[in-house]
Amino acid sequence: MTASNVTAVERVIDIFEAFQASQRPLSLTDLADAVGIPKSTCHAIVSTLTARGYLYSLARPRSLYPTKRMYDVTRDILDKDPFVERMTPMLERLRETSRETVILGKRQGDSVVYLQVVESTNSIRYSAKPGDIKPLHSSSIGKALLGSLKEADLRAWFDGRTLPSITTSTITDPEALITDILQSRRAGYFQTRGENVIDVWAVAAFFAVHNETLAVAVAGPRHRMEASLAECAQLLVATCSFISRQFQVK
Repeated sequence: MTASNVTAVERVIDIFEAFQASQRPLSLTDLADAVGIPKSTCHAIVSTLTARGYLYSLARPRSLYPTKRMYDVTRDILDKDPFVERMTPMLERLRETSRETVILGKRQGDSVVYLQVVESTNSIRYSAKPGDIKPLHSSSIGKALLGSLKEADLRAWFDGRTLPSITTSTITDPEALITDILQSRRAGYFQTRGENVIDVWAVAAFFAVHNETLAVAVAGPRHRMEASLAECAQLLVATCSFISRQFQVK
């Protein structure tokens, strides 16, 4: 795929995210401004999306809005997801027992991508969305996924790497973080204490299904997690073990 094709894909995504942010019909000028592209370029993309049934036009005021086609396409795709659909009920049970937000994630390059988020019902909670991208070194899921590596591979990943501070609590010294990850692996779960989001604590554990390594985290505000971290870790490890066994059943 050429650079121009990548840019075109990014612009299509930007257009849909502009509608998500505005939550109202947008004119061609509004869309071009929101995406930061020339009006002529925006018109070409919009024309294609309209012709394919992803957008429809309004006469007064002259504007555009997405149809349900994208929703139907993504819903059909998600219904056949190899992990999320089958794991979600188990993640929901973990949310009910831990009373905190539960996240399923997978490594994507040098980052973590959230595949599913089951938010706590508490009014004060950790909030996130599927598709969110988080750093490997500062997120509990990232630590868990790094912890799934052999020690030699783990050290190789850190070799020559600069670890940016996400918060004031982020561990940015590679040796200190390697020690933290190795100690956590022996304990059976991985922790963050405000390292990715201020005042949010989390525990995570990894497991393998169908030759893929995934991780689940339980995350919540420090004032609750500090007292319940051991309990959440116990529930988390049991859930990951249960999920792994379920995927072994043919």
